[in-house]
Amino acid sequence: MRKFNFCAGPSALPTEVLEELREEILDWKSQGLSVMEMSHRSKEVVEIAETAKQDFIDLMNIGSDYDVLFIQGGASLQFSMVPMNLLTPSNALCNYLNVGQWSKKAIKEAKKYGDVNISASSEEDSFKKYPSPNDWKVDENASYLHLVMNETIDGACIRNHENLPDVDLVADCSSCILSEPLDVSKFALIYAGAQKNIGPAGLAIVIIRRDLLTEKNDIPAMMNYKTYSDSDSMYNTPPTFAWYLSGKVFKWLKNKGGLENQKKENESKANKLYGFIDSSDFYKNDVDIESRSIMNVPFLMNDESLNQKFLAESEQAGLLNLGGHRSVGGMRASIYNAVPPAGIDALVEFMKDFEKENG
Repeated sequence: MRKFNFCAGPSALPTEVLEELREEILDWKSQGLSVMEMSHRSKEVVEIAETAKQDFIDLMNIGSDYDVLFIQGGASLQFSMVPMNLLTPSNALCNYLNVGQWSKKAIKEAKKYGDVNISASSEEDSFKKYPSPNDWKVDENASYLHLVMNETIDGACIRNHENLPDVDLVADCSSCILSEPLDVSKFALIYAGAQKNIGPAGLAIVIIRRDLLTEKNDIPAMMNYKTYSDSDSMYNTPPTFAWYLSGKVFKWLKNKGGLENQKKENESKANKLYGFIDSSDFYKNDVDIESRSIMNVPFLMNDESLNQKFLAESEQAGLLNLGGHRSVGGMRASIYNAVPPAGIDALVEFMKDFEKENG
């Protein structure tokens, strides 16, 4: 019996997708071999890749003025690729929001290639409240403004996208991609690591406006977005297994009704968990209500000496990977698309029972 996996990443994959994988793992469509053994130049793998890309475009409603790239190295490589590609000798200034641990890592990399203006920071609030766009100090002469849309560790995100500044926005959407509709046209570039809402670890998907695809002779070919665009992301052997399984996740989402339906399900799951936490005197979530993530829900107990007992007993109950990030402590439930509503029901019931026994 499969258990409920609340890991922040690599995270849960849809059971239906894993069942399909089980059927195909040894012999893909009677070809006598696995997809992992096929040449990335074969017509079969090219078709798999093209279909996955188109399904992703359909889900995200991406216009023809953007390209979609499949790149190895996860989101962390994008911390370097973004400034390497978007900054120029004539304009090496970039804006960044400092809204959590992943923002700090992105800022550290950007400083290697240009001058970073911190447009807003929530560090004084312990990253528990996402700064309002009305308070961002954006240097409009900068090449771009980088923001992490959903900070996985602290569980804070930007929920309202109505007042985003009219500049070239670069968004790390690793832990919120495909969780709800997103107006791609508001952004110059969007990137996301795969291992949360897309597929297996090792892959990143980049959505980039085509006018930003320029020759960059001063950086390695494998760090140039244009290299991937010109080669359909197959300049070298791509992560074919991750691409193949991600494509199955995209089909699964389309068959479920797309991102509008997924948003309703995700908000329902998050509301149920937050609702219980807020009604309890035993548990608490200290993220500003307007900034609460619908993907990553950290929570604490008033008596922190019970943390290890909670984690041990929850694991015995089939609720896996609920430990908070080491920099924050406590617990964290990452409730990505593949975590079903039944998983939230089981978690809430366990939390109720644990409170009765230990409160």
